[in-house]
This record gives sequence, structure tokens and C-alpha cells, in this order.
Amino acid sequence: MNAALPVVARRIRVSGIVQGVGFRPLVWRLAQELDLAGWVRNDALGVDIAVEGASAGIARFLQRLRDDAPPLARIDSVNAEEAAPEGLAGFNIAASAGGQSATYIGADVAVCADCLAELFDPAGRRWRHAFITCTHCGPRYTVTRALPYDRPQTSLDPFPLCPDCAGEYGSPANRRFHAETTCCAVCGPRLALADGDGNAIGGDPIAASLNLMRSGAIVAVKGLGGFHLACDARNAEAVARLRRRKNREEKPFAVMAANAASLVAYAKISSQEQSLLECRERPVVLLRAQSGSAAALPGVAPGLLWLGAMLPTTPIHFLLFHEAAGRPAGSDWLAAPQDLVLVMTSANPGGEPIVRDNAEARQRLAGIADAILDHDRDIVSRCDDSVIRPLGRSVQFIRRSRGYASESIRLPRGRPSVLAFGAHLKSSVCVTRGDEAFMSPHIGDLDNAATCAFHEETVARMLDLLEARPQIVAHDLHPDYFSTRAAVGFAAGHGLPAVAVAHHHAHVAAVCAEHGRRGPVLGLALDGVGYGADGQAWGGELLRVDGAQCERLGHLRPLPLPGGDRAAREPWRMAAAVLHELGRNAEIGTRLPQPGAGMVATMLARDINCPRTSSMGRVFDAAAGLLGLCAHMNYEAQAAILLEQAATRHIERHGWPRAIERGWSIGAQGQQGQLDLLALLASLEGTADADQAAARFHATLAAALGEWVAQAAESSGLATLAWGGGCFLNSLLCVGLRQDLEQRGIDVLAPIRLSPGDAAIALGQAQVALDTLER
Repeated sequence: MNAALPVVARRIRVSGIVQGVGFRPLVWRLAQELDLAGWVRNDALGVDIAVEGASAGIARFLQRLRDDAPPLARIDSVNAEEAAPEGLAGFNIAASAGGQSATYIGADVAVCADCLAELFDPAGRRWRHAFITCTHCGPRYTVTRALPYDRPQTSLDPFPLCPDCAGEYGSPANRRFHAETTCCAVCGPRLALADGDGNAIGGDPIAASLNLMRSGAIVAVKGLGGFHLACDARNAEAVARLRRRKNREEKPFAVMAANAASLVAYAKISSQEQSLLECRERPVVLLRAQSGSAAALPGVAPGLLWLGAMLPTTPIHFLLFHEAAGRPAGSDWLAAPQDLVLVMTSANPGGEPIVRDNAEARQRLAGIADAILDHDRDIVSRCDDSVIRPLGRSVQFIRRSRGYASESIRLPRGRPSVLAFGAHLKSSVCVTRGDEAFMSPHIGDLDNAATCAFHEETVARMLDLLEARPQIVAHDLHPDYFSTRAAVGFAAGHGLPAVAVAHHHAHVAAVCAEHGRRGPVLGLALDGVGYGADGQAWGGELLRVDGAQCERLGHLRPLPLPGGDRAAREPWRMAAAVLHELGRNAEIGTRLPQPGAGMVATMLARDINCPRTSSMGRVFDAAAGLLGLCAHMNYEAQAAILLEQAATRHIERHGWPRAIERGWSIGAQGQQGQLDLLALLASLEGTADADQAAARFHATLAAALGEWVAQAAESSGLATLAWGGGCFLNSLLCVGLRQDLEQRGIDVLAPIRLSPGDAAIALGQAQVALDTLER
């Protein structure tokens, strides 16, 4: 420190994602460079810094804390207060301090370029080390038990550092300075490969795993947030075997390739899509398949125009591709196309949560995996793959989980803590703390005991990790959902108020929360089903939402559901419902030659087990059924997906068609605010060109919704619309409707950081609960 200059002191608080990302080493290096004295430490609030030195040096120090922040850091605030100089000498990293947490842990990210260079350096001590990491990459969320983020609080605690690793850990000039997950082959976890009966398979686990997959075997591979089931994506017999064992008849699998260049033969990749594939979060990205993809990857995505693909995330993934490439020295091979393509699908048999630990893998994957490639570093938190796709100049989350789950959403202002239990399907949990909302990783559908247990586990983990003490509990309006019962039980057990939030109100509120929107908006909630305020099945709702207030301005014309929930799985039944509504019940048996068609016609005629729904999802199903695109669904939303891709084929060849004149009506026959699409559906029946008809359906639907919203905007004086619901996963609907509304001068708020589907419901519930407190 320059003794000739006056010494000033500052106490600095940095908040955000600043633990486990190399922030303390950055502070140390800046202090050395700027000749400042003091210390830095982690605590429950983030990073605490005491610094002394020349005034100009401290000013530069404060500026560079933001400008030079590590790549994984997210700085929310830097607050500096004057302090009295204490004559500190040198600068050191002090022991972490405790206290109630106000920070959060960073996300799990892919191996960085520096670690890859070491991984493939035959002369380096981490050559082919399956757990290589540093402050800029690797696991965070899935290995952390508690905060502050220090090694004893992670699943690396059982692996004491060897002298070499300890030297790196303690060296400020090393990128592993205070890297809490660092290790090497001497002191780190160990890989192990066993067959389906638990018998060890000798030899190098990576080489043996690759040989098994090349011979057609299915290998369970332990990843960051759970196991994947992997096999050779070009081996038709292996893919078919995986489908049989996993009972997954047609739902598409994701694939993993070494790099984007290796995917070009199978998918069209724009520069935006390549950036998404290569981003550190490593999501599954939906890509447009090449024309020969179905033959090259038989059975991977049957009958679909899109292919879900991702690049390696963990060192284990990279080592499998390195082995297939012949173990080349250096990392240049990573830029060249590689032959190996693997199916890489979540190991979650029966729709249950992803398998997490080794004992669970042996039990739950018995009869599915031929071998298990595991290791002895525990996964603390399950975290499934994220799935995204480009949408215009932005992206759309289909599933938000690994790589993104720990990112908070800033709320308009600080509030009491809320615990929101989420939806019944595609469930997630939300906890608010101060002015931040934290969304859990993907949990799944709460229709089996294992997923319900995972939901309970997630609630407990989030409250522990955030050290949050909820003051209010929020849940769905449906009284019989597991999430509702769990929320009511939690509230009663802790003496807290519980707020029930209608499903579609929550959809719109989630979008408003994400955009920081206050005040009234129009809301358009389009999905498969949600419990309405009248106890009926809603799903095509035009709303006025103002905080905790929600008014139903209109809805789609309700259609009968012949057979109840069964109609949501068999689109031909929804087609039959349309024929019945058109007065053509007698034609159902001949127009829809399905077993049971006569019985369904009778049910409709007598109104037996035919509850009505305003669901937009069922409108998509009816259209797909009428066009012969899908009679029975083998996975959720299959009919809507096939309808969208039929329209896509036509639009790519011929452009958007004109909307059908008089294809809809609004408020007809005294039904104020009701949008009737029956004429549109009637135009589809008997059409020869299904692709053209599907495109015309989408064009007309966008125009109908646009007019519906415009009428509500004019009558309400509101010019902002927030939309949500699973139907907005249809990219054609999003593009067509946004264009229509913007031409009408209506601003659109759409989900960006969350999925438009039910995974966002928890955030909406939390926002409504907070708004309720202000009433």
C-alpha cells in the first residue's frame, strides 16, 4: 500500500449469485493489483469485503467488481459504506461466516474450455479425470447441501484434497483457488461400471461403457442431476429395445453428439441454435430435423419434424466421445464432426422422478439398463434436463430445470415469504424471499407416489437451502390435487394462512410477475385443463387480471368430453364431439371408424358422461382427429404437435394461408364474450389436404383470438395482454397471434424465463398470494 496517499476504508456487500463462482479469488486479485489491504469472505448474505487503501484505488476496485465479474456470477447489488481504517496489512480470504441466508447457489454448468484442455492433455495430471472442474464450471446446485457454499457443505466433503489439489485450492493465482468441487484422480470420486445384477465389469469404465453401447446395450450413465439411459442412436434394435423397456412407444428421445458439427447430418442448425447448444447450461434444444434424419436415427423421434439434441455437459460425457474418437491428444478433435451419436434420455421409468443414486438405479432400472456407469459423488438434488427452442429472436422454455433452476426472478418489491405448491401436472415449487422468487427444478406430474415424495423433498430442500420462513402458503383451487392437500397440511402444521389460486389466474399472474407488471391487464390462458372458479374444466379463458383480482371476460364455446378424461387421450372422441355439436351425430360411426364409435355417439346423444370444457387443448385435439392426424395419443400433446407440424409443412412450402371467412363468432346466441370455433372445426372435416387444412386452422385461430382480444381491449380500455398456458408451446400460434395483436396496437407479455405451461403456475400462485396481502 502506498504510504504517501491518504488511506480510506470501505465495507462492501455484494449480493447475487456470488458464491461458488470464483468471486472471492477475483476480489483477492483485484486487491493485489490495486494495492489494497483487507479481507473477503462468504457469508449468508453473499460476499462481505473489508478494504483499505487510496481513494482512487478503491473507486476502481468497486467498478471492476462488476466489470470483471466471473462468468458464472450474477451481481444484483454492490453496496459500499465508509468505515474507519484499521491499519490492515495484506489481503486475505477469511473463513466464511454464518447467519440467515440471503444468497443462493449457482447453477450446474458444462465443463469449461480450460478444463477440457487439461482433460485431454496426456501429460497433465488430470488426463481423462472424470470429475475435472474449476471455479468456472461444473456442479453447483446439485451437490450443495447448505449455504454458505464451502466444500464441507457439498457432496465433495468425503473427498479430502490431496497435497497437489490443496496447493491449487490455496493459490490465488490458480483458477482452482477456493474451487469447492475440485479434485483429481488421487483424491476425487471414482467411476464404476456394473451389469444389471450389480456385478462389477472390469477394465476402464469409460471404454467398457462405450463398447457395450456399440454392441447394442443400454447403459445408465450418472450425470449432474440424475441418471440418463444411453444407447447408440443409430442402432435401430437398441432404440427399439429401450422403447420397449421404458414403455415409451412413440414419445421422442433426445440425442447427444460431441459438437454441433456432428449434428449437421441430422438437424438444421442456425447460428442462434448453435449458440443455445453450446451455452454453458447445455439444454436440450429442439432443432428442425434433416430430411434423412428419420432413417439415420431410426426410432428416435418417429414421425416428427423436430429433433431434441444436446452437447456433452459432464466430463463423463466428454470422455465417452473422446474414447470413440480414439483418445486423441489435445482438444482440437472437439471441433471436428464425430460419428458417435447417443440417445440420452432421462432415467425416469413410469413417469417417475429421475433416478438419483446408485442404490436407486439398481432397483428402479432393473430390467431397463444392461449396465450402470456410476460413481461415489452423491447427487444432493435431482435435476432433469432443461428443454428449450428458439422462438423468433428469443427462446422458449419447454422445461426449465438443470442449468437454470437456481436463477431467481426479481419481483416488483420486497415482500413476506411465500411458499407456492404449484400445479398438479408439470409441477414445480416456488419460494419467495425478499424481492426474489426462486423456482424449483422440474418435478413432474403428481400422479404417482414417487413424484409426490419428490415434491415433498423439493419443498423441504428449497426452504432449507434458502433458509426461508414462509408467512403464507399458496396452492391450486382444485381441492383434490396432491399439491393442494400438501399445501393445506403444511399451512395447518405451521399455523400459516393458505390462499387458493385459480389455475388460469395463476398462468396470467406468472407472466405479470416475470415482467414486473403491476396493474390491470388482459389475460389469455389457453391450455388443456384447469379447475375453474365454477368448479368446471376450463382451458380457453379471456380474463381481466389486476393483482389478486381476476374476472372472466369470456371463454371458448364448451365442447363435450365423451368419456371424460379419456377424450383427452383419444382425439377421435373430440372429433366425434364436434360432429355431434354440428347436428351430425348419426355420421360419427361412418366418419370415425373407431371401435366404440357407436357407443360414443349414444353417450353424446344422451349426454352420458360427457362433461363440457372450454379447453383450447381439446380444440387442437378435435382438429387433429377430424384431419386424421391422430386418433389415439401415446404421449401428452401428441395430437397438437402433429397438427402444428402438418401446418408447418404447408407454410414452409406455400406461406401462411388466409383465415377462413366466418370461421368463428363472438358472443353469438346471447353468449356474451364467448368465442365459438365450431365453424372452423366444421371446415376441416373431410378435407383432402391435411397439411393445408392444418395451416388454415392456425391462421384462422390466430385471427379469431386476435379479434376476441381486440374487442375486450376496446371494452375494457386495456391495451396490454399477458398470455400463458401450454397451448402457447405451439410456435405457430405464438407467431401468428402476436403479429395479429401488434397490428391492432395491443402489447403482448409472453413467458420468457419460464415455460408457458404448468411449470410456471407456482410463480403465479406466489404472486397472487402476495397481492392478496395488499388488499
